[in-house]
Amino acid sequence: MLHDARLYAILDLGYVPQHEVTAVAERLAGCGAGIVQLRAKGFHEAEVEALALEVLPVFRKAGVPLVINDFPEVAGRVDADGFHLGQDDGTLEESIACYAGARQPTMPERIPIVGRSTHSVAQAVAAEAEGFDYIGFGPLFATPTKPGRPGIGIEKIEAVHRLVALPIFCIGGIKAENLAEVVAAGARRVVIVSGLLEAGEEVAEKASEVLQVLAISEAAE
Repeated sequence: MLHDARLYAILDLGYVPQHEVTAVAERLAGCGAGIVQLRAKGFHEAEVEALALEVLPVFRKAGVPLVINDFPEVAGRVDADGFHLGQDDGTLEESIACYAGARQPTMPERIPIVGRSTHSVAQAVAAEAEGFDYIGFGPLFATPTKPGRPGIGIEKIEAVHRLVALPIFCIGGIKAENLAEVVAAGARRVVIVSGLLEAGEEVAEKASEVLQVLAISEAAE
């Protein structure tokens, strides 16, 4: 399923008011994204868990995997499909143990989808060697979601795809205006954040436009 995903959406509480979380989740669940992440930077663990419990039924009904950013324990407790780790969020082995330890015996058996953020080709190669299921590669361009982190550019997209066999989701400042450029540089999958979350009722239309551009890259695999 993950290898078929082209568009990765993020339900980012930096853009979405809490009272609109379910409505936005429903839009993202039906927009054609192959995977969605719940990201709530600055929220306490209990708040993240409450948000996850609120939106997980929406994505499960739609058949779209939901991963939780930063909190493997929360992902385990709510029976999410997996979780996503930054470079400084511990090892894969430790985080999977946290996920498994937080689960209830009555929950169905589940092997979590686990992703790692990478900011260089070397980090991407290391993530594959460690055993992650996918990577985020970026930020390609400077973005408000990663304040203070400069964009790494698009020059390494071809190299990372040549050296890493995992699904690679290019991320960071990708919008309709530069998407064709990113795809031309070799991207096959992308993460879109503000471009979807700021689209209001037109999320599905925006996602469809993204997927049409990404179709250009399908022959590369």
